[in-house]
Amino acid sequence: MNLRHTMKSRRAVTAVAIATGLLLTVAGCGGGGEDDSKEPSSSSSAPKKSDGDGAEETESQPSESNETLATAKDGDISVTITSAVRDSGGFITVAGTVKNDGSRSWLGANWASDERELRSNGGSLSGASLVDNVGKKKYLILRDTSGRCLCTKFSGQIMPGGTADWYAQFPAPPESTTSVDFQVGSMPPATIELSEDE
Repeated sequence: MNLRHTMKSRRAVTAVAIATGLLLTVAGCGGGGEDDSKEPSSSSSAPKKSDGDGAEETESQPSESNETLATAKDGDISVTITSAVRDSGGFITVAGTVKNDGSRSWLGANWASDERELRSNGGSLSGASLVDNVGKKKYLILRDTSGRCLCTKFSGQIMPGGTADWYAQFPAPPESTTSVDFQVGSMPPATIELSEDE
């Protein structure tokens, strides 16, 4: 039993020594050995991120995906727009969140379209629109042949203090248009910058 115990102790010490040696080697070498293969990928991603303002931007990059483009508020309901992407298919996808800061639940019925074709969408963003102020043109929500909007249809009420994600798709304005006003329900217009699909 003592021999087995001694062998187990030696194995444990050897394992610790190997692990410590590996840690020291990795810490000492930094960019050496296999890490050289990782350096080009990190440096190759650096130029993409440095299109912003240098190395400090690389740490804030993940938060940029949740960047707030615009907000609008109508009473207890607030809308945050986090993306407005021009897709190659000739449309724009706008997405964000809606928050209920009130004391009653909210369904989004006043966001529905007045158009007969879209009335079956219920509580949804079917009444949303984009306005190109430069081109003086209004873009209504896209819909399929059955009158279903290409947008979020709220499946239930948003409870007090609750939030819900949403999206809405519209025909794309000309390439020269870089910003539009997003409007839904009685929300004030929210100006958003358009970005290209990557």
